[in-house]
Amino acid sequence: MRDHFEIRDHDAAGRIGRLEVPRAGVTVETPALLPVVNPNVLTVEPARLDAEFGAEMLITNSYIIRSTDRLRDRVLEEGLHEFLGFDGAIMTDSGSFQLAEYGDIDVTTAEIIEFQRQIGSDVATPVDVPTPPDADRERAERELATTKRALADAEEAETGEMLVNAPVQGSTYADLREGAGRHAAATDLDVFPVGAMVPLLNAYRYAEVVEAVRAAKRGLGPGVPVHLFGAGHPMMLALAVAAGCDLFDSAAYALMARDGRYLTVSGTEHLEDLDYFPCSCPVCADRTPADLRGLDGDGDSGNGGDGDEDDDGPTAERLLAEHNLHVTFEELRRVKEAIRSGTLLELVDRRARGHPAMLDGYRALLDHADELERTDPGSKDAFFYTSNEAARRPEVARHRDRLARLAAPERLLLTESKAPSNHDYDAVWRVKPPFGPYPSALSETYPLTAEVPERTDDAAQVAAAESVVALAAANPETAVTLGHDAWCERALDRLPDRVDTENLRTLG
Repeated sequence: MRDHFEIRDHDAAGRIGRLEVPRAGVTVETPALLPVVNPNVLTVEPARLDAEFGAEMLITNSYIIRSTDRLRDRVLEEGLHEFLGFDGAIMTDSGSFQLAEYGDIDVTTAEIIEFQRQIGSDVATPVDVPTPPDADRERAERELATTKRALADAEEAETGEMLVNAPVQGSTYADLREGAGRHAAATDLDVFPVGAMVPLLNAYRYAEVVEAVRAAKRGLGPGVPVHLFGAGHPMMLALAVAAGCDLFDSAAYALMARDGRYLTVSGTEHLEDLDYFPCSCPVCADRTPADLRGLDGDGDSGNGGDGDEDDDGPTAERLLAEHNLHVTFEELRRVKEAIRSGTLLELVDRRARGHPAMLDGYRALLDHADELERTDPGSKDAFFYTSNEAARRPEVARHRDRLARLAAPERLLLTESKAPSNHDYDAVWRVKPPFGPYPSALSETYPLTAEVPERTDDAAQVAAAESVVALAAANPETAVTLGHDAWCERALDRLPDRVDTENLRTLG
């Protein structure tokens, strides 16, 4: 683990960490959101991002500053922190976004790293090549080679206490992402962004975002800070954290406000379509959607914070941007609390019900349950079974794996009901979908204290049946009888022929 990043708490692949940013003299708690600040248009003043929203770190674009004479001279003279009026940590982008958008920029990695050092950036970025999704493999490999040269140039640069990003590219090729992560982790660079995600995020291709993140994480290893470039919609933060991301940046709060869009944890609404605000942030508590629609571009009504708006009051755009920030930072705090309490995947499950693409992302994440299990705590608060996806959580797989350690007697009854008052079995174990069988001595241990619905679904029954299969395979001499509560045929078909079954409903 690099000594500037310390992991404090885990849940799934999510973690609460501490990122030391030595040049700024601050330590940033992760997961952290870095609001994007356009140096030409300060929608919300950086000082307010700290004081009112709790931002410990922000990101701005050093290429725009360098390319704009009036900005470059002033920032070189004042320094970036003084220019923006922000005391926390500042990350700077390099122009890679402009490269992806316009095809060419007039700066090298060596030049832009030096410029970022001169203006006082705390975390700098080289000129990598953000290969878009669905590019052909030849292009992805060619541009990945260019990115690797940029990382080498960044390593050679004189950076002092400034941290440096090592972007992980590779388009939508998992093996390229994993290899790029392995290469980046072998450098002496400091923070590891998963790049070129904006097209996937904008298209709601969350399953592919998860696949790209997990591939990069396999290459990077568990101990480094991972930044998901361009991600900042509150709807997907829990999913991205559970996949293993620590830092997020997005201009969505401002860009969507400019288009009259209102962010929520379950999607995006249009101000013109709202009759009520489903939020109690400072913007929404004192106003209605009609109030905001009544504001013209010059800000002729309303009230709220100091800024560069006219004395008549803030604009609808600025108020929307403030709401978007409030709801995003609130969700990030909710994610941290879920990590601390061991309920992160339950939060992801709830968010997955807000949009079909989010459900795709959650299911893609659970495809990697074996990877999540490596960092998932062995004991938490109660496990809540709230959807059939919960049958695929890492806790279920962990219990199944542990069954191989248990010695079963010659004649064993597994039952969803209480043990019969008279029986000839050597032992009676309980069965609890989705986990399956366990001795009564383990009934008060996590995750067997789980809260599950009385009407179990097919997925839970199938998962429990697979655990019965695992127990029987680990104890081939044991005669196993299963008393089940009318399990589905798909679950019963999983069982080997030597497991006798009894339908408890038929037995009464």
